[in-house]
Amino acid sequence: MREPRLSRRALLRSGAAVAALSLLEGCGDDEGPSGESPSGESPPGAGPSTAPTAATTTTAPASYAMPAEWLPHTRTFMAWPALEEVWGDQLPAVRQDIAHVAQAVARFEPVVLMARPDQSAGARQLCGSSVEVIDLPVDDLWARDTGPTLVTGPGGLAGVDLNFNGWGNKQTHGEDSQVARRLLDRYGVRRIQAPITGEGGGIEVDGEGTLMATESSWVNGNRNPGKSRDRIEAAMKQLFGVEKVIWFAGVAGQDITDCHIDALARFAEPGVVVIHRPGPDSPPDIWSRASDQALQVLRDATDAGGRRLRVVELAEPDLSGHPDPGKDFLATYLNYYVVNDAVIMPRFGDRASDDRAAGVLADLHPGREVVQVDINAIAAGGGGIHCSTQQQPVAGGAASSSGPA
Repeated sequence: MREPRLSRRALLRSGAAVAALSLLEGCGDDEGPSGESPSGESPPGAGPSTAPTAATTTTAPASYAMPAEWLPHTRTFMAWPALEEVWGDQLPAVRQDIAHVAQAVARFEPVVLMARPDQSAGARQLCGSSVEVIDLPVDDLWARDTGPTLVTGPGGLAGVDLNFNGWGNKQTHGEDSQVARRLLDRYGVRRIQAPITGEGGGIEVDGEGTLMATESSWVNGNRNPGKSRDRIEAAMKQLFGVEKVIWFAGVAGQDITDCHIDALARFAEPGVVVIHRPGPDSPPDIWSRASDQALQVLRDATDAGGRRLRVVELAEPDLSGHPDPGKDFLATYLNYYVVNDAVIMPRFGDRASDDRAAGVLADLHPGREVVQVDINAIAAGGGGIHCSTQQQPVAGGAASSSGPA
């Protein structure tokens, strides 16, 4: 089977992999734009909005913030993988996985899946009638990173465009670099053009003023050359309405994301963090050392409210019996997605580990159904369920399945 030319966790093609836990610190400050206010949103499927698109701004409006993922959603956005040059022979299997994730999410909230116009019919056929497919050009499936990160405030909904650049120009992104702007234009939602470059998978919020991130995926010359951690943190606080950022070292140069936070540590509720841990028989490596460093940070950290954090460890599955998972396989349960009334999580085939992880997530999200989905093709490309989804939070109300929030 032909390998994809660049999978999501592959080493950089240049071979210039940076040492474990090394960081590409910036050295100057250069400031960019910020945001404005939302106009009315067209119902999904109604085609591009005929209303004037709200002007792009470069600073987030006062009192806007990113809600926690477990708060009500209006819908979930996803994207249809388009390019054989990225996935090679794996493309049909990856599309099947995306269809399964979309169908699982659609049991609990509306799903809008973006697809290239010449591929939308195939996407509809695989996903079925429970998933709405819209014509919007994409390159790949990572809607968490390419789509807008949606925030809410007194004026309703706004979308932060994080200037997606292919995780530091590591992958084709001619269409994906435009996804955030095009999607916001389609629904007439105010666009906030961030003064920093990054991805939605690089941030994790508790909805009460605290954000977690890895330095390796932000304080890195491939996204934010010349910007210090302090400058990036100041932009994050303004864009996402947070008061405190908890930083982890991460790992630069070893996977395409430079160690996104959503595969390392997640908030389960304010004051509670679940962290990825290596299995009991796993040999030490750069990823286990990154987890060790993050665990130490969390043990000493407090959140924006001054609370010490309760940390729940969640071990990775045992893939020893897995038929050739490949070196890029993202074997973590952390890349789950919280939807209305459910948690959508990966299943890897290690029955004991899968059941244990489902029990942990059920305990952390009481009252929600835990739905396990096989995603081996997505995981072999170095991603997961959270990477492939992006929520639209309800703007100040209960969840709705009909019409804009």
